[in-house]
Amino acid sequence: MAFLSAIHYEVYAGKQLIAYIPYDHNEFVTRPWLVMVNGEEKFRDTTVARCQRFISWHYKDGTLNPFAPTEVLEVPTISEISFYDQEAFVNRELVAGIFYDHDNYKDLYWRVIVNDKEIFRDTTSVRCHSYVKQQYQQGTLPVQEPFEEEVCTTSNEIMAQIFNESEKYGFEILDDGIYKNDVKLGEVGCTDGNWWVIRASLTHQQKIACESVGDAVQSLSVAEVSQVSCEEPFDRPFDQLTAEDGAGCWSINQY
Repeated sequence: MAFLSAIHYEVYAGKQLIAYIPYDHNEFVTRPWLVMVNGEEKFRDTTVARCQRFISWHYKDGTLNPFAPTEVLEVPTISEISFYDQEAFVNRELVAGIFYDHDNYKDLYWRVIVNDKEIFRDTTSVRCHSYVKQQYQQGTLPVQEPFEEEVCTTSNEIMAQIFNESEKYGFEILDDGIYKNDVKLGEVGCTDGNWWVIRASLTHQQKIACESVGDAVQSLSVAEVSQVSCEEPFDRPFDQLTAEDGAGCWSINQY
């Protein structure tokens, strides 16, 4: 028998959790010790020893749990995030969550959640722990679906990534786009996990798909260089301009 606390015990046959013995704190209860199997009360008495004898007798004759599994699975381990939030794991994979419900629900404050659905309630967290462990070994605990990783889930996350990349090039982010030296270079955004860029230098301003936020911002840095190389010749006197200067600006504007 595994000792969890002075008011809760787990009873094992080898590696299999076959029952648990919790204490009932309700008033006016003359037989406060319980035998529970898979979350259901099977027996009550005045002492833990009497509950142990009940478990031993009925385990041997096969009536304690008629649906005992042939293959004994590993018992989930409990990880405590905080007093109010615990999680059950098997090989680092989440199988259930145990949470405290602040709303009074007939004193059943603790609940077991799998796939965002409540499947069990009880008076203490350790009772929920034992329920999860035994249901998992029975193979009757609902399978927790893996969490899907979301990309660009919020506007704040998107803006943070754009800001970090823009800072590498000395760009400034304003309400209507990305600027350098008061010149608008374009806009960068993310829709449904797909990054895009709109270059201000293009005549037809449309979204251009990009592999990442880094590629999107980098394309604006290329546009900035193009604008500077085109504007620089006009800072010189007309008689110092060459045919190559004019051809270069024409090709850049066409781009």
